[in-house]
Amino acid sequence: MYSICLVLGVIILIATSRETDGKVLSYTNQDDIVCLAKNIYWEARNESTAGKLAVAWTVLNRVGDNKFPNSICEVIEQGVLHGNGTPKRDMCQFSWYCDGRADTVTNLPVWRDSYRLANYVTSGRDRLVDITDGSLWYHANYVLPGWAKHKRKTATIDTHIFYR
Repeated sequence: MYSICLVLGVIILIATSRETDGKVLSYTNQDDIVCLAKNIYWEARNESTAGKLAVAWTVLNRVGDNKFPNSICEVIEQGVLHGNGTPKRDMCQFSWYCDGRADTVTNLPVWRDSYRLANYVTSGRDRLVDITDGSLWYHANYVLPGWAKHKRKTATIDTHIFYR
């Protein structure tokens, strides 16, 4: 559900409900905010704010979709696991999570921005329109995964292409 607001002569579309597929979304868990910040950082740290926001929306859309896990961390950590519960290399939904590299943050200003954005979109104050139009998947524009031909493209933002 959306409402329209006129601010200084500019019409702004504001989301007034965060219900998706029958799930009412609530993000109050600090761990989920950190997980989302990490995903924004590792997936879109060189992107514009819109690109970072689009990556965040894809995760939030998955949380709201019954085909995916019910929390931000579970969505981000989703993948094929070894018997001991650790993720198999390069078999995760988000490549950075199981690429075999250390996940040590090296750019503190970008990390702070990623964390602030994650906190903002999960705080209940977001009231933002989903700029990805409901995306559940994305990939960088320099690759073409086989699954992409079976999805509907919803947006191209910076170096990512988004699909539903």
